[in-house]
Amino acid sequence: MKTRRRGPAAPGLAFLVLLALLAGCQPTGPVAFQGYIEGEFVYVAGKIGGRLDALPVARGDRVAAGQLLYVLEHAYEAQGVALAEAELRQAEDTLRDRQKGLRPEEIAQIEADLRRAEAERALSRLEYDRRTKLYGQSVIAQEELDTSRTSHDRSQQQVRELEAKLATGKLPSRVDQVLAAQAAVEAARAALDQARWNLGQMSQPAGVAGLVYDVLHYPGEWVAAGSPVVTLLPPANVKVRFFVPEAVAAGLALGQEIRVAADGGEPAVARVAYIAPTVEYTPPVIYSQGFREKLVIMVEGRFTPEVAARLHPGQPVDVSLEAAPAATPGGGGA
Repeated sequence: MKTRRRGPAAPGLAFLVLLALLAGCQPTGPVAFQGYIEGEFVYVAGKIGGRLDALPVARGDRVAAGQLLYVLEHAYEAQGVALAEAELRQAEDTLRDRQKGLRPEEIAQIEADLRRAEAERALSRLEYDRRTKLYGQSVIAQEELDTSRTSHDRSQQQVRELEAKLATGKLPSRVDQVLAAQAAVEAARAALDQARWNLGQMSQPAGVAGLVYDVLHYPGEWVAAGSPVVTLLPPANVKVRFFVPEAVAAGLALGQEIRVAADGGEPAVARVAYIAPTVEYTPPVIYSQGFREKLVIMVEGRFTPEVAARLHPGQPVDVSLEAAPAATPGGGGA
């Protein structure tokens, strides 16, 4: 019996079929990189501790910039403001008193004393002139004339003293006293500003608009100085973070549009905002069927506020580097 030998065509044909099957299994669409949504949180805290008295917001609320978030007990700080205001009023009164001299009533009293002294001086002058004539006629002794002259001199000195006192009373205090009073007013104002700042620390408004992502204390609890009470997540602080191979990162540019797709949602538009300057090993939390490179570069993208409001930190997403269609910016995330 003659045996037929199998030629080399059969193994070659099987190899070609295998290549065709493998080629059919390769993805035909754009490459998607796995990533996740990241949030940069704002922790609202004050520099002074106290008991939490009021918490008008709750987790999940949307707040506007300037909206009140919480209030701590502040009776002590309010009393401090009242005391500082009283001390400022006292310092200002002292300064005004130094600047305008004596009161009108005191000036009037000095003027009355001056008029009386002038009348006494005129009378003593007449008495002295009479005594001088009598002494010239040898009617009185030298001793009596000396007594009259001394009385007249004393009345003149009293008039000059009251005139100087009146002029001084109409002037403000000395320059150094006025400057000291002005410094006291400035110190009182600074103390009042400090007291008001302390009172302001007991109630904290939202510095930015955003989502109340978490509440860390509740009414009745003691809040230590610097301890956050409310965690905010502004829409501008929501971003996507993903990792790409070095070769892919070389083709990226800041501001480039990318598409971000979450489960159950239409692709959303983001723009590349950060490309890490260094490489790193593939993070263990990133799993991909077609992504086996060990060294990758981290990339971050930012959304418009409307899109960011629909996304959630920690949410897994797929990122495509293809340019988004024109209608995509209106699309949502999760």
